[in-house]
Amino acid sequence: MAFSYATNEHLVRANLWSAQLKEVLLDELFATKYVDLITDFPDGDTLNIPSIGQAEVQDYVENAAVRYTGMDTGNFTFTIDQYKSSATYITERMKQDSYVMAKLVASFIPKQHRALAKEMEVKVLDVGPSAQTASNLNAINGGNHRFVASGTNQVMVVNDFARAKFSLAKANVPMTQLTAIVDPSVAYAFDTISNLTSMQNNPMWDGIVTTGMSTGTTFVKNVYGFDVYVSQNLKQITAGETINSVSVNTSGVANLFFSAAQDVLPFVGCIRQPPKVDSDYNKDLQREEYVTTCRYGYKLYRPENLVVVLSATDQV
Repeated sequence: MAFSYATNEHLVRANLWSAQLKEVLLDELFATKYVDLITDFPDGDTLNIPSIGQAEVQDYVENAAVRYTGMDTGNFTFTIDQYKSSATYITERMKQDSYVMAKLVASFIPKQHRALAKEMEVKVLDVGPSAQTASNLNAINGGNHRFVASGTNQVMVVNDFARAKFSLAKANVPMTQLTAIVDPSVAYAFDTISNLTSMQNNPMWDGIVTTGMSTGTTFVKNVYGFDVYVSQNLKQITAGETINSVSVNTSGVANLFFSAAQDVLPFVGCIRQPPKVDSDYNKDLQREEYVTTCRYGYKLYRPENLVVVLSATDQV
């Protein structure tokens, strides 16, 4: 007897299922390390942090009374305003019949923790641009802390790094541990920059032509003093935002520049409740339920230590 697929199709199993579960690719999370976490916040959900200005200098005239002046004071209010949860379940019948049940249940808690961590990452990268005034230069001491990238079609160029550094310096931000978090489209723009081979902008460009700008989450090289990280979680910009007569298109993104020195971190935060896992069996619905909850808050603490550069993402 001869065998062929056409005459013996009933002998072939149409679908086979692997015991391996395919995991989606995940981006690396790192923004929370730039948050100054508050530890002296024992209860309540609102904390007031007082601030004090600089002393004044007056002209003194011999044999005249000294003029006394008070110092300016202020108050920074921080609130724990985020209460998040991630939950799922598996039914009793699914537990009995599924051959991947053990792997499914084992993945619930790690995936819920990852989902909450991603939510916290997005919040950290959002609070800075959201705290600024849109369509405004947000100038501090003569340096602009929000502007549109100066390249063609609002693509970021190396001059924007220099402008960000100038603005931070004008605000007396220490020029140490300078950090930039940019969109992948910025990495693409630098990988394809036309005058890259001339090394005109920075003597440290050497080698980028062959290796590319990015490996993993960081740039291979340092750009004008900034260690540059790539993130897909930056805040998206509202269509049509215009600063100094330059508009951002519908696919704009807010790239961040700041000093990561520990005593001047731009963001402040508090995690009132770290991710907490609860599980229970629901006898009415005949299923095992798993829930992870977390309560926290983040806010821009030092606006002078943050420059936001709006760039286009549709030029790739």
